[in-house]
Amino acid sequence: MSDQYLDLSGTDAVRVLTITRPEKLNALNRATMAALHARLDALAGDPALRVLIITGAGPKAFIAGADISEFEGLTSDAATRYAREGQAVLDRLESLPVPTIAAINGYALGGGCELALACTFRLMADTARLGLPETSLGLIPGFGGTQRLARAIGRQQALELILTGRQVAADEAVRLGIALRAVPAAQLLDQAQALAAQLASRAPLALRYAREAIAEGLDRPLVDGLAVEARLFGLAAATGDMAEGVRAFLEKRQASFTGR
Repeated sequence: MSDQYLDLSGTDAVRVLTITRPEKLNALNRATMAALHARLDALAGDPALRVLIITGAGPKAFIAGADISEFEGLTSDAATRYAREGQAVLDRLESLPVPTIAAINGYALGGGCELALACTFRLMADTARLGLPETSLGLIPGFGGTQRLARAIGRQQALELILTGRQVAADEAVRLGIALRAVPAAQLLDQAQALAAQLASRAPLALRYAREAIAEGLDRPLVDGLAVEARLFGLAAATGDMAEGVRAFLEKRQASFTGR
């Protein structure tokens, strides 16, 4: 399934969503963001989907950022609306009921880096680079970069990357905790598919509740986070997948999870 800016491929359980503006290094213009939001809304309601991989078309860029040509003449009010619209798209991505993997095949700058930060996992080609260079334009990140990067790697490291706009190579991104791992560029999609297959074999609701427990509890006092975990543990225990998982373990066979 494809449109002017996006291509969706893969099986029912594991889909690959590719940003397809390689002539513009897959920059996110308003039309691309609108198409992405609509596609994510549709995927959120797909009961067969277990994992979503996002990557960029062409050899150079994952997503090289927002489309800067759309910035000229922006008023303060218009810029605020623009940022909120972009944030809404990435919030939709982050809140999908399934894990997401950013397969970063090239430059992931500005809005591209912010989109990757909204994914559950980030795999980087060893030739890829990421960064938030908005201060070189007299701006700050506007699609969630100041918030998600600081939560991912801490205040001091995030401030250094955002204030300088410095680009980070794949191996440093792994050391900082931005990326899960760096892999040879030719193996990137295979590695993403392998991770997706592993995730897709697990109970979908258990994955969802585990993500929710971390997201809801991480910034709370430990006692509150433990309460979140216990509540979600209880919800998981009431699922048919939990009953199937226990039976499969006792019967020494592979579990067949349905997401119910």
